[in-house]
Amino acid sequence: MEWLASAAPEPAACRWEWERHPLGVALLPAGRLWDVLVVPGELGRPTLTVLSRVLDRPGPVLADQGDFRVGFFVPPGTAGRWVGTGVRGAGRGSWIVVPHPTRTANGVRWLIPPDGSGVLTDPAVLELAMHEAAADLAGGEAEG
Repeated sequence: MEWLASAAPEPAACRWEWERHPLGVALLPAGRLWDVLVVPGELGRPTLTVLSRVLDRPGPVLADQGDFRVGFFVPPGTAGRWVGTGVRGAGRGSWIVVPHPTRTANGVRWLIPPDGSGVLTDPAVLELAMHEAAADLAGGEAEG
């Protein structure tokens, strides 16, 4: 929780809010400790499956209610350089709704919670995983 809260303008207030309102969320700024790449769920879920096969531990991953969108935490600056159809980047100047690291709140939940180490997903590995997931999806559609 400390690492995640340290992204807040007032980390102590963020931690207090999470503890006071267990189902609450914090609005944290992207671009300082991490950026977030938001992928449509139909690609995001298979991408996470691929990442989980190739990495011991991907960086934190959020999903909204219904898994319509999946957010991968990547190094700061990634969002400004990312070029990809249908992928939204949240970097400097963006804010992300984040639940307590061990909870689901207001429909937002961790698929992979932060472990406190600051590990983020390497954007090059994420891109390769997205390509593999997209190819798997296209192959499945061609068969069906």
